Amino acid sequence: MKNFAPIADAMKKYSDDGAIAFHTPGHKQGRGAHSLLKNLITAEGLRQEVSLMEELDDLHDPKTFIKDAQKLAADLFNADEVFFMINGTTSAVQAMILSVLNPNDLIFVPRNAHRCVMNGLILSGARPIYLTPEFDSEFEINLNLSVETIQNAIKKYPQSKGLIIVSPNYYGISADLKKISEILHENGMFLMVDEAHGAHLHFSEKLPISAIDAGADISAQSTHKILGSLTQTSMLMMKSKLIDVERVKKSVSLLQSTSPNYLLLASLDIARLQMQQHGKELIERAINLSQRLRTAIEEIGGLKTFEKIKNFSLDLTKVTINVKNFGITGIETEKILRHKYKIQCELSDINNLLFLITFADDDFTIEKLISALKNFSSNKKINSLSKNFSDLNIPHSDLVVTPRQAFFSEKISVDLKDAINKICAEEITFYPPGIPILQFGEKITKEIVEYIETNKKIGRRIIGATDNSLSTIKIIR
Repeated sequence: MKNFAPIADAMKKYSDDGAIAFHTPGHKQGRGAHSLLKNLITAEGLRQEVSLMEELDDLHDPKTFIKDAQKLAADLFNADEVFFMINGTTSAVQAMILSVLNPNDLIFVPRNAHRCVMNGLILSGARPIYLTPEFDSEFEINLNLSVETIQNAIKKYPQSKGLIIVSPNYYGISADLKKISEILHENGMFLMVDEAHGAHLHFSEKLPISAIDAGADISAQSTHKILGSLTQTSMLMMKSKLIDVERVKKSVSLLQSTSPNYLLLASLDIARLQMQQHGKELIERAINLSQRLRTAIEEIGGLKTFEKIKNFSLDLTKVTINVKNFGITGIETEKILRHKYKIQCELSDINNLLFLITFADDDFTIEKLISALKNFSSNKKINSLSKNFSDLNIPHSDLVVTPRQAFFSEKISVDLKDAINKICAEEITFYPPGIPILQFGEKITKEIVEYIETNKKIGRRIIGATDNSLSTIKIIR
């Protein structure tokens, strides 16, 4: 069974059976599809784009092919249970939160967690205790939560249910999950991991340990980000005697479509098959290519990258390139590479560009990237006086009401200077460093208003605010 994909096999069997469709979808296995859609998906893809037939199992109560496919994934990733998610990792993270947390439960959360975590807290009614990740002042990026930060939090809040952590983060920087897992479990707490960027970690010892292998109770992976499934597909994995599997199933069902697209489900199944057959060699190739790229970057004047970070481990397939020495922003550099050299990075920030190297890359794509970087750097003058924005201490405040209460409260916009001692009703973030200084339900202090004014003057980018100038701010009435 390991050498085939049960969902894809079931879809083909149904479409090959020749039953005339008097059911959804309306294009009737492609017969009524527009030519553009036929070109986009292919005739065979449309022929198999059916759902909810008896032979095709039920995502919300799997008993045959979906159950088999999820079991194969669980075996591969060393998990007790795996749930296929077709509403993205956003729904996987939110299902993870709803599986564990009740209204007013305390939970440790990194201050720079993805907004889907905040949305999960709104849905659950839990009370976050925000922890600040370490910060790298040279590259001006967030690293991750340190073991010491978590230990101190546990001493201060022993009643917390546990921790939601993002590991690895977008830049591939992973926390010490094994040690963190041990500490949390010793204190009767859960470890929940937003592992959106780590679906490939299980397949190489050269990469940070995966969340499940490190002892996490439950983790959410974006299978589509690094592996071979279609965009919007993810897996929710659990390996824990502490979590009620029936509650996980109900939480997953609550957040999934009742009309799942079987092409998405089949792509998860096929991505699992691909890694089952060739995972180690495919990820090894990606690592080798990324190391080759790093070596080339070190030989290009003005560019910097990193491979080792004190107290943290790095996913080598994520290559961060710092362009700060050229006196040009990463955002501007992204545009130059995209339009002049036809190279598109994964993301850019004030000083850096991030490139994802996957098993789909090869000698040609890496050489094209290296050539573009060499050409770019040869046309730029190194500026050793580049400005560092990371020397400001970030003030934080206390949570007055839960994110859920703040979300559902009546809100008004007021002038920033009039917001002191009011309760924030939106998220306010400056980039860099990308750590929210205000979240839903937190008190707006005089120190925070002064910090906002200072950062506005030096031109930091504002994220999350309704008013992008931050002349006004939303508060609870």
